[in-house]
Amino acid sequence: MEVTDFDYDLPEELIAQRPSDKRDECRLMVVDRKTGKIEHEHFYDILKFLKPTDCLVMNDSKVIPARLFGTKKGTGAHIEFLLTKRIDGDRWETMVRPGRRLKPGDSVEFSSDFSADIVDYGNDGTRIVDFHYSGIFMERLEELGAMPLPPYIDRPSTDEDKDRYQTVYADPEGSVAAPTAGLHFTKELLARAEEMGVKLVYVTLHVGIGTFRPVKVDKVEDHHMHFEEYYIDQKSADTINEVKASGGRIVAVGTTSTRTLESAAVKDGDSWKIKAGHGNTGIFIYPGYEWKMVDSLITNFHLPKSTLMMLISALYDREKILVAYQEAIDRKYKFFSYGDAMFIE
Repeated sequence: MEVTDFDYDLPEELIAQRPSDKRDECRLMVVDRKTGKIEHEHFYDILKFLKPTDCLVMNDSKVIPARLFGTKKGTGAHIEFLLTKRIDGDRWETMVRPGRRLKPGDSVEFSSDFSADIVDYGNDGTRIVDFHYSGIFMERLEELGAMPLPPYIDRPSTDEDKDRYQTVYADPEGSVAAPTAGLHFTKELLARAEEMGVKLVYVTLHVGIGTFRPVKVDKVEDHHMHFEEYYIDQKSADTINEVKASGGRIVAVGTTSTRTLESAAVKDGDSWKIKAGHGNTGIFIYPGYEWKMVDSLITNFHLPKSTLMMLISALYDREKILVAYQEAIDRKYKFFSYGDAMFIE
């Protein structure tokens, strides 16, 4: 299977640079897999397409302000850090720019009492760094760091992004990119879903460096995903398993929730169930994948030739997905992190 099979042409002006005025006022494309019918709504209409027997599964990982700007000690060269993974204590794996300026032994200052020493080379051009600071690390990061907006958003992050590039249910800190399908939900919309009988379940997958890595191979099967940590508590696992056993739909909010659910699925006789606990997943879902837990998916519109395009093509059909994307382009939908949404029923 060729990576180019998942390519499409997107006009640059359709890449959303800012969020919609209100979270749930973005547009919503609804795709019925059984009939092929496509409907055009707004996200606040999602309740029309959910059922009282559904289980809505959301990733509650919180984005940290992982982008830091500093200067190299001794030269004053401008340096940018993107924290990608906490290794242990104050040691982090970090993407750096410009990379050629930083080698083990170098130091970077971000303020008079917040600095980092480069201690080693990491994977894929990253650096292993030790931070030195006064106070509490996450509080200092909130003070000095910026939200790690993806590179296709061509502007600096602002205070607005600290709110809008975060779901309303974000809790455990650890992601360097938002689980963007969840950005459209408001607390009021979730409350209304719960009132109509929909089960709300939260899982945690910390979105890591893989989000920023393009597919560099020609054959889909040759691509390897980065591993990411996830956690599902027992109550959430029980709820998901009860809904699945009773014939209700498991509706994943976003590809990260999808990957979490499919990674945590274990065989139970002739069926599948979710196993609670911590795990690491490098699951790669593309056409031909045997689905275990997820029945429907709420998601954003994804980059051409990306692993996320491959995932949604595995849930529906590659050619039909590309037809739906072309319709979205023709109707001037907004794409990517701050863009509009799709519900694949």
